[in-house]
Amino acid sequence: MVLNLKMTRVLKIVALFETFKGILGLFAGAGIFFMTRQSIQLSMGQLVKYFHLDPEQGISKIVIDAAGNLTDNRIRFLFIFSLLYALMRFVEAYGLWFARRWAEWFALISGCVYLPFELFELAKGFTWIKIGLVVINLIVVLYMAFVLKHNEKAKMLKKHLGTL
Repeated sequence: MVLNLKMTRVLKIVALFETFKGILGLFAGAGIFFMTRQSIQLSMGQLVKYFHLDPEQGISKIVIDAAGNLTDNRIRFLFIFSLLYALMRFVEAYGLWFARRWAEWFALISGCVYLPFELFELAKGFTWIKIGLVVINLIVVLYMAFVLKHNEKAKMLKKHLGTL
């Protein structure tokens, strides 16, 4: 893979961001596992208020209601899911840190998966948090597309020069 120093630095920044998301996933999983059902619902309500979301509409209402209906099996499922999410983010971060092509594709695809949901939430109402998440995700997706395109051109040039 042909990457210049600047591109490698930006990939490392994205890798650190993915590591941060993995750490958040671990903390969320630990929080879910060690909290009682009532404290989970209370915490979700406080989180919704902190981010200035409407607790009576949309995803916020669904999350608060779901937190109130947790069973022990659902708590275990959420705990395992958060651990798998964190592992996925750590693997992606590793691949990006070492400029692996599979990780670049993975970052592009995983970023694109979130965009429709983020844009849907943004269309329902603007908050700085929502705008920030969409902007960060768009930057990562566009940068990954740029890196992949750049690497493809470099690969084709190397192949062409090798035939001369």
